[in-house]
Parts: sequence; structure tokens; C-alpha cells
Amino acid sequence: MAEQWHYLMDMDGVLVHEEHLIPGADEWVSELRKSDTPFLVLTNNSIYTPRDLRARLHRTGLDIPEESIWTSALATARFLDSQRPNGSAFVIGEAGLTTALHEIGYVLTDRDPDYVVLGETRTYSFTAITKAIRLVEEGAKFIATNPDSTGPSREGSLPATGAVAALIEKATGREPYYVGKPNPLMMRSALRALGSHSAQGIMIGDRMDTDVRSGLEAGLQTILVLSGISSLETADMYPYKPTRVVDSIADLVGSSADPFSATAE
Repeated sequence: MAEQWHYLMDMDGVLVHEEHLIPGADEWVSELRKSDTPFLVLTNNSIYTPRDLRARLHRTGLDIPEESIWTSALATARFLDSQRPNGSAFVIGEAGLTTALHEIGYVLTDRDPDYVVLGETRTYSFTAITKAIRLVEEGAKFIATNPDSTGPSREGSLPATGAVAALIEKATGREPYYVGKPNPLMMRSALRALGSHSAQGIMIGDRMDTDVRSGLEAGLQTILVLSGISSLETADMYPYKPTRVVDSIADLVGSSADPFSATAE
């Protein structure tokens, strides 16, 4: 057993579902905070800043500090800073992404940028996509925050980063480098932000193909909750399995010190 577990948790499907609190999530977060257990809430969505997400989560009844929220935009910025400090980028995305890049000292420009960085937005522009295609053709490196092809809305599915990335890839023949889940890079960047390492880490998620996979590939223990996308039947279809499966986050309340003990089962 690790001296103290450090938790990485997906947001949608684990703590909230369509802006509604998943029962037990508030108790779980309160338990982690009272015991000073390090944790980060993760999301592949790059639209919002941590401050925005804190306000949105607070409305559901979850009190999560800004510094405990890690987005694909932050992971992308951390990656670019490690690759080319003080570089430049043409960005298609919202405040979550542009703010993260500004904070690492990047210049946002459409003139000979080092990178084209594609993130989530609700207002994809044909003009901006055309510009991105031409810049990639001219030599800019192509980065995307996450590979999700669709996102949810009250009216149904929306095209997301992966779908628009596929359009640019088809037009240019250049495949983007995706930073967000299931790339284990996002897990590792989150662990570094916590000052932790994989031997202490647990990833809690509701998707086998992103949360559990990226956790496994980063060397973390994994817990699958059945309150979101995955069911026992769909989880069994994958060639890998999580360390533990629970119905929801409520099943972990009271066991944060050791969620894999016999009593936790």
C-alpha cells in the first residue's frame, strides 16, 4: 500500500452528470479535503478555465478549488512549454485554451506560428479551419487538446475536437498529436502538478477507452465507476480491466485511505 493515495478523477460521469451532482460526490470530495488527500479533477474539455469550472461545479454543490482542476488545455500548455518554451501558436478554441497558453508565455498569432493548436469550441469557424489547414501545410506543427469526436448537448451530439481535427488531417495529410486522454501524458502532467508519482496514483473514471486506459498506461491503479458511460457488459469487452469496479463514487466514501482493502469491497 502507498503511504498516501493521490487521486485523479474524471469529472463528467464520476462527479457530475449534465450539470447535476452524482449522489455521494459531495461527500467524497469533502472526505478528501478534510483528510488533506491530494487530488485533481480532470476533464478533456478545453473550453473552460479552472476558475470557470470551479463556479460551474459549485452550482452543483461541489466545493473544489481552482488548483484542484486539471484540463486538457492546461496539459496541452504544459506539453508545449516543455517542447518549445515561449513559442507561438494559431489557436482554435475558447478561453480555457487561450488563457493556458498565455500563462506559459505563448504568443497567439496567425503569422508563421510554431504550432496550430485545436481545442474545443461551440463556434467552429470555416475561415479559422481553412487558416489552420494552410498553416499546417506551410509547416506549423499540429496539436489537438483531445480526440473526443462528439460532445453532449441538450439537443444531442455536437462535433468536438476530434471531428474537426479529422477534417484538418484529411485536408493536410498531417495527423495531430493529441495531448488529452487517453494519452497517458495527461495523467503524468497531472501527477507532476500534484507533486506525485504513479506508484501513489489512482485514476477514477467512467470510461474504459479513455480514463482506465490512460490510467493503466501511466502506471496508476484504476477504479471504474458505472455511473457514466461504461457498464459491466461493455467494460468486459476490453482486453484490459480496472483495479476495481464500483457502482458510483458513493461506494468509495469512507475508504479514501485504502480503497482496495477487503473492507472497501
